Amino acid sequence: MAHKTFISYKYSEAQDLRDRIIETMGDDASYYMGETSDSPDLTDTSTENIKKHLCDMMYNTSVTIVIISPHIKESKWIDWEIEYSLSRYTRKGRTSHRNGVVGVIQKVNGGYDWFRYTIKHPDGHVTTNYYTDKVYGIINNNRANQIPKVYHCEECKSIDAMTGSYISFVDEESFLANIDKYIDNAYDKSENDGDGYDIHPTR
Repeated sequence: MAHKTFISYKYSEAQDLRDRIIETMGDDASYYMGETSDSPDLTDTSTENIKKHLCDMMYNTSVTIVIISPHIKESKWIDWEIEYSLSRYTRKGRTSHRNGVVGVIQKVNGGYDWFRYTIKHPDGHVTTNYYTDKVYGIINNNRANQIPKVYHCEECKSIDAMTGSYISFVDEESFLANIDKYIDNAYDKSENDGDGYDIHPTR
């Protein structure tokens, strides 16, 4: 099912992945509300004008795709875009719902070990973990926040990758191979305005 989407990304290192995501959307790309190569250049405009432009693009969307790239924290806007996505805003008497949010991990030098690693626990289970210092606090604060928590393993305290966090992580290859699955999952978690998750919408 198509949902209006916005892609939040660091232009200098993730533009190519953004373009591949839009291409993979196929006909559903008509529901993409964010920037493209044809978007106006706002580099020299004021902060307030940029915010207004972003708000106009994001207000009617229901899913935000955040590209997790190595220097994401150097962006001036991504954490603000995530905050906007997780908040409610009223225009002309209509209040928006929170967006569903999915974090797509960029492949770098042939892999993802710049951001994720695995741990083998004494019981033999292997869990995937992330270098949380590489992303904004607002992302970390909206992970492992399902209420109540559902563990695959009580000893490992491992959670479901799709439902255990409001902001799920998925590598770019898996995302591009089954894009509808991950966009729908993000949307489904937002349908009841994030009910079932402890949402932290501020930076």
